[in-house]
Amino acid sequence: MVKIYLDGEEQTKEIGYKLGKLLTPGSVICLIGDLGAGKTTMTQSLAKAIGVDDYITSPTFTIVNEYEGNMPLYHFDVYRIGSSEEMYDIGYDEYINSDGVCIIEWANLIEDILPDEYLDIELSYKDMGREMILKPVGEKYKKIVEELTK
Repeated sequence: MVKIYLDGEEQTKEIGYKLGKLLTPGSVICLIGDLGAGKTTMTQSLAKAIGVDDYITSPTFTIVNEYEGNMPLYHFDVYRIGSSEEMYDIGYDEYINSDGVCIIEWANLIEDILPDEYLDIELSYKDMGREMILKPVGEKYKKIVEELTK
């Protein structure tokens, strides 16, 4: 586990972009945290890093938005689902096992169906900024966190 203090939106964008440059096809990023703590900002800058030109919004009512870039980006917001079983109705298996990057906001709500390896990022308010806690699950994500924090 690694903690990083982000003193503003610009730092959130920078680390999101840097993270995006480290991702490979099939990567899974799980975002949790307070409303307004930077989950969508992180996603926007990560998307930019993988070549997505579209404006990224949180897919609160559609559950998943798809974007094309250097590799596909699948942006989930599972805040409104009733149970993790609902994820299979929208083709979760196909997305999570694809060559795209999956970003799952509120991933703690579907912990029971997350893949064996992923990067968990928790964003919360701290002092005048935000605290980002990185919890890599699996060797691939341990290496990504090492690179990200150099």
